[in-house]
Amino acid sequence: MSAGTKIFAGRATQELATKIAMEFGVELGNVIVTEFSDGEFSPSFEETVRGQDVFLIQSTMPPTENLFELCLMIDAAKRASANSVVAVIPYFGFARQDRKDKPRVAIGSKMVASFLESAGADRIMTMDLHADQIQGFFEIPVDHLYASTIFLPYIKEIDTGNLIIAAPDAGGAKRANSYSKKLDLGLAMCHKQRKVANEVAEMTVIGDVSGKDVILVDDMVDTAGTLTKAAELFMENGAKSVRAICTHAVLSGPAYERIENSVLTELVVTDSIPLKRESDKIKVLSVASLYAAVIRSLIKHESISTHF
Repeated sequence: MSAGTKIFAGRATQELATKIAMEFGVELGNVIVTEFSDGEFSPSFEETVRGQDVFLIQSTMPPTENLFELCLMIDAAKRASANSVVAVIPYFGFARQDRKDKPRVAIGSKMVASFLESAGADRIMTMDLHADQIQGFFEIPVDHLYASTIFLPYIKEIDTGNLIIAAPDAGGAKRANSYSKKLDLGLAMCHKQRKVANEVAEMTVIGDVSGKDVILVDDMVDTAGTLTKAAELFMENGAKSVRAICTHAVLSGPAYERIENSVLTELVVTDSIPLKRESDKIKVLSVASLYAAVIRSLIKHESISTHF
């Protein structure tokens, strides 16, 4: 039997975790991470977790150090006799490494799944995986939430009566199609070809966007090269305006400059990854209430299917 629920956070996700704990109705637990001169670090819980259902919140961005910190926290909670340990990973790093896309490469997301299970996680909670099949890499339950719960109401708020949903590439077509069906809107797509990773060689538009307010939908924005080129292409094809909605704001390299200098009216993201800096073109919607609601449902053994 569980003696209660406690929520803790790794160093990468303190702000979001504080919001989730507040929405849930508890104070964020106290974790201290001791760093050593050789680069090692050791997290420790400064309060009892014996018999508790423990939720550990940590996005793995940047992936390696934050992932290992999460694994150490899972191990510490298990060794401190927690009743259960749920790893809440708003942004799941290495999700783009979901298969062997060329010879002699690792399947990084499978390795991450193995790390988390070996550390002792009883359950995983995450959002908008780059590839849905990653859930199958785990031998423990995975609650895969969708940011559409947050984004759909926002799109309805800004609906001009002239919207069209679009995917920046073929890989995002399924996600964009889901939005278009739920909102009963048309669908367009960009077809892109890459010569090297993170660099787009050629793009073409599939669908009629003439005179439309385009909503580009994707799971993440990294260097923003694809997103900004797609926005330009839609405008060249007669679009009235282009907004982008992306769950995870990785925003690496020249991403901020590209977005600020782009034709995008707005980029809407969640707080699964904290922004490195603010931008007039970037709007952040919090997923704290969604995670708090799902945690509450799990504790009460209630269905969470409405969040999928």
